[in-house]
Amino acid sequence: MNTPQSTFKVTFLGTGTSLGVPIPGCKCEVCSSNDKRDKRLRTSCLITFENIVNKTALRPLQIAIDAGPDFRYQMLRADVQHLDAILITHEHRDHTAGLDDVRAYNYLQQKAMPLYGNKKALQGVEKMMYYAFHPMYPGVPEFELHFLDVNNDKYFTVGGIDIVPIEVMHAKLPVLAYRIGNFAYITDAKTISEKEKQKLNGVKTLVVNALREEEHFSHFTLQQALDLIEEIKPDVAYLTHMSHLMGPYETFQKRLPANVFLAYDGLQIHAQ
Repeated sequence: MNTPQSTFKVTFLGTGTSLGVPIPGCKCEVCSSNDKRDKRLRTSCLITFENIVNKTALRPLQIAIDAGPDFRYQMLRADVQHLDAILITHEHRDHTAGLDDVRAYNYLQQKAMPLYGNKKALQGVEKMMYYAFHPMYPGVPEFELHFLDVNNDKYFTVGGIDIVPIEVMHAKLPVLAYRIGNFAYITDAKTISEKEKQKLNGVKTLVVNALREEEHFSHFTLQQALDLIEEIKPDVAYLTHMSHLMGPYETFQKRLPANVFLAYDGLQIHAQ
């Protein structure tokens, strides 16, 4: 297994929960905030390998994690001119509902978009996007499905980059987290088995979901996310997939440990 030899850029395209922030009709302090860091689209990120070139197109390799209902706007806002693959965490619509907009990249790149995910997630995509897999007219999105099995696939490779799939549980639903080098991205997790947790050993930059402070049946609370961070001991950690109950940013950030940060839309970090 090869790991990246240089740093890569991670752009947080969205850091909100399934309803996003603000929530329509809500007038709470966070939803009414004028701080742009409190405006959260559905959770997604973009990974850019600035020093690794797609040999076919002679451009930096770029991979997205998830494509929720805000995908089109997120791609425009981040000025994403090309996309080499999408890693799917799970089939819920707040993580997959934007896949129809992959058509733009199909046209530009003249190829199907590679999608990586577990069997359940990709079967969910096939069901949701049935018209893409049984086309009756031109212009539908085109996908190339890559089914992952954490029991057999210790890692998979995209554009020369090795990626480790890690299974976490979203209540009873298996979700894939992903590790690239010393960076790991976890969303919609409530529990992680000890076996899968071992795949996080040595992670230096950890992104993990933290829905709110109150208990939730399928998401980490703030304290549960902080407990995982304390156990893994990364150099730095970022919280994502946050509801309007996790803010406002300006005051909430001050409550966190020195190496833990609330991620926000548009934030860019470098990992290795």
